[in-house]
Formats: sequence, C-alpha cells, structure tokens
Amino acid sequence: MSVYPEYMQESLRRVEETRPARLGTNYPRLPLSEQEELLRRYHPDYKPEGKRPLRVGSSYGEPVPHEVADLLEAYPLVDPEKIDLSQVDYDVDVLVIGGGGAGTVAALWAFYSGIPADRILIVTKLRHGDSNSIMAQGGIQAATKAHDSPAIHFLDVMGGGHFTNDPKLVRALVEDAPFIIHWHEELGVMYDKEPDGTMITIHGGGTSKKRMHSCKDYTGLEIMRVLRDEARNLGIPVLEFHPAVELLTDEFGQVAGAVVWSLETEEYKIVRAKATVLATGGWGRLHIQGFPTTNHYGATADGLVLAYRVGAKLRDLDAVQYHPTGAAFPEQIVGLLITEKVRGLGAQPVNAQGELFVHPLEPRDVESAAYIRECLPPEKGGRGLGVVTPTGMVGVWLDTPMVDILHGKGTFQRALSSIYRMYIRFGIDPTQEPILVYPTLHYQNGGVVIDEWGWTGIPGLFAAGEVEGGVHGKNRLMGNSLLDYNVFGRKAGMAAAEWARKVRLGSLSLRHVERFVEELRRAGIPEIRRAPKLLPDYRGQKTLSRVMDLL
Repeated sequence: MSVYPEYMQESLRRVEETRPARLGTNYPRLPLSEQEELLRRYHPDYKPEGKRPLRVGSSYGEPVPHEVADLLEAYPLVDPEKIDLSQVDYDVDVLVIGGGGAGTVAALWAFYSGIPADRILIVTKLRHGDSNSIMAQGGIQAATKAHDSPAIHFLDVMGGGHFTNDPKLVRALVEDAPFIIHWHEELGVMYDKEPDGTMITIHGGGTSKKRMHSCKDYTGLEIMRVLRDEARNLGIPVLEFHPAVELLTDEFGQVAGAVVWSLETEEYKIVRAKATVLATGGWGRLHIQGFPTTNHYGATADGLVLAYRVGAKLRDLDAVQYHPTGAAFPEQIVGLLITEKVRGLGAQPVNAQGELFVHPLEPRDVESAAYIRECLPPEKGGRGLGVVTPTGMVGVWLDTPMVDILHGKGTFQRALSSIYRMYIRFGIDPTQEPILVYPTLHYQNGGVVIDEWGWTGIPGLFAAGEVEGGVHGKNRLMGNSLLDYNVFGRKAGMAAAEWARKVRLGSLSLRHVERFVEELRRAGIPEIRRAPKLLPDYRGQKTLSRVMDLL
C-alpha cells in the first residue's frame, strides 16, 4: 500500500499514464534567451529584496544575501584585548582550517611538498570529515575519455557559470582534472567501472560530454574515506571540535595563524602558523531565503567572515545554488539531496498532471527555476501544477521508475543505493513509485577571491574548496565541486608549503580585528550581532518544510 496520501494518488496515476509516451523522449533544451527569462522570473537570486549591499569591508557595495550580510557586518566573538597572544599553544608551518575534502587535500599536498607531518595542523569545527564533501553523491567531472578534452570541459564550465567565471581558475580546474582521477585511483578510490576496467562516465546537467566519474551514489563518501585514511596514515595531526574564531596577523600584515575555540572545554587556543589555508566550506546552514538545505551541520560561512575581516575580497555571493532535486516528502527528509545522477540515468521531472515541463539536465539554476514555476500558484505568476504535501511543502514528481525501465531491473538499487535506502525506510520504493522533489539550498557559488594557486591576495592566507569563489561564476555544474576542492586544495597546499619555507613571522596581533570593529562603528552598525556563527540554532523554528506562503 502506498504511503502517499489518497489525494496524491490521482496525480500519481497521471504520471504512470503519461510515462509510455515520455520514454525515450526529452523536453527540448531551452535556448539561452528562454533560460534567462526563466531565471529572471522565478529563480530566488533574481529577487532584489533577498539581498543588500555590504556597508563595510574590502567588498563594500557588493550585494549579498541578507543572511550573509548579517554575519559579514557583525562584531567579533573575541575581544582582542582579552586574548593573550604571548602564550602559543601550537606552533606549525602550515595551519589548515577545515577538516573536509579541501582541507585534507591541502594538508596532504603540503606534506608531499616537503613539510613534515608534525609541522602541519588541521583544525576542524566538528570531526575530521564532517563536511559537505562527505555528503556529495553524484560524481566528479574529468575529461579522461577520447571523446572529450579539457577544452570542451572548459567551455561547459564557463557556459554553466554564465561566463562570469575567472577563466584562469577554470583552466586550472579542467587541466588538472585527469591527474586528480589518476591520483585518486593510486590512493584506492573505487570508481565505477565496466567489467573490462573501463571507467563508467555519465552526463551531468549542463555538460556536453559524458565525463562524470562516480562511486555509485556515495562518491563524496568514498573519496573522503580514502583521503582521510591517507592523512591518518601519514600522521598529520587533527584538532577536532576546534573551530577557528579569528585569524592572527603580524606587524607586517601577514596572516600568522588563528585563534581557535574548543567546543568541549570552552577555552581559546592560539595557533601560530607561517601559512594558513582556509577550507571551511560554505553557508548552507544559513537557510538563504528560508530554503531547506542539503548541507552538513557546520556550514555557517565561518571562512567568509574570517577572510573578510583580514581584508580579503569576496565575489559572486549574490549567486546561490539551489539544487533542483531536494526531497519534498516525507517530512523527515525534506531538503536532503537527490543526486543529479538520478536524472542522468533517465528519471524525468513531471508536474501534477504528468507533464514533462523541462529538460531533465538543464544547468541547475535553470532546472530549479522551472520547478519553482510549476509550483507557484497562478496569482504569483506560476502554473500552479505542483503537488502539496500534508505539511504544506510543495514539489514536482521525479519519475524514478524510469531508471530501471530504461536500463534494466536492479539498476536503481545498484547505481543509486543511497537514494534507494533513503526512501525504502519510509515505505516508498523509488523503483516502483515516483518521488516528490523541490529545490533545496545546496552550494555557495562565490566566495573568497583567489588566484590559480589558492592565494587570497593576503600574505600567508590561501583558500580552497567551497569557501573560495571564481571557479564556478554564478552557477556550478554537477561534479565540479568535488573536482574544485581536489584541484585547489592541492594547489593551496603546495603554495602554502612554499610560502612557509621562506616567510619570517613577526609578533602576533589582532590589530586587523580592531580596525574592522572601528569600521563597523563608523558605519553605524549596532553591536547586536556576533560572528562567526559556528553552529546553527534551530530552537523554536520550523526550518524543514517550505510552506506555501513562502512561495
């Protein structure tokens, strides 16, 4: 017996009735002009009321979401006058802030570049590996096949980002991609392969070639498993449950480490470092514009706050990535990721009437805008063809039974075992019934400005992974986030090692924090907010369901 309420059954029947006609066909790709119109009318980024210009800092005047501005225009957690910088708890060559994919890769390549393991330190807010990196499902892009090339990959990335990407960063991304896959294989990552050993590659949204390498739908978990094992085998120290709350500088303006806070003992610790790599991830737990999120618990934009206070510039923070297929039913999993790989294997998005209303693999922002259009009521400019759940969430159907129909029985369970397990525990068999989806906050497209080696422009400070911006422009394509953190984690680790070998640090200081506080006061910003946020607070809030009055 289906767990979907009776009132949804008629819509489900329409999906089944229209399926034979939809098999083997797809909605035509939208021309650029229609994509832009769809985005302008329905994508959340195009709501001017959702953001405001920054009033302080190195990116003064840049528009960012209100939730982010509230943190960038906030006062510090620490009082510089009460921090004793004469007592150094850890003295290292390379400090890596963040224990996800980018941080672990940076630490590894600092080691490979000649920095002894005991002169490297990873500090991380939660446990080593707790990150968006470990939650990624669908795959990693790399042009490793004869039918493809880094040049074609480059064009796909630039087009997906609406040609707002930094071309130098995109070139570094795509040219290093095949090497990253080779390195992973040497370390022991188990990518999906044909019986003869040939790599299996599939399409992602916005890609012109099949270059997505996957490990079933546990790709991020598998890569992170191997990277973390490598770091542990090399003996690289990790300080868990110690988020960084402020960067340190010296009298020469160089970043010289960080102040970290123990979540367990509630004590500050001082880490002096010749080079620092920011790898703190993104902002999903800020729930931009009230959306649910796919992100892990610690994704609260800490790195943006720390980098901004020390003078780094930010870019593209007006562009938020909403993944088109977040779970919309049942309530317990609202917002969780339904990997794009499901659509890559043939599942189609259809509305309450069983109509295929958009190509399944448009770029993510275009795909999301189309879903929102279907769900919005006519009085708000939409088509009113979404399906409303008992809690007020609304979504469209993802016709998942098509995967087995197209590729043979057992394909879904074999290739998408994580998604299968997610639903079967609630009595929904995605091989037999469609699942309900709606866009969910997924990725921070922009971030700290970097060069090709992860340098932020601030002496001694490097950045890698979701915290940095410029690689993806205004929209990231599937599979480029895992690639991004590997490529730029590696480059940042190598560059940090080189910097650490030649730099000479002066006395430690928090003068940059004092200057930032002075700027906040001159701007008339009241002392009511503190940042970094560290952890989200859900007490008394309803954050999972996207209720109809928010549409």
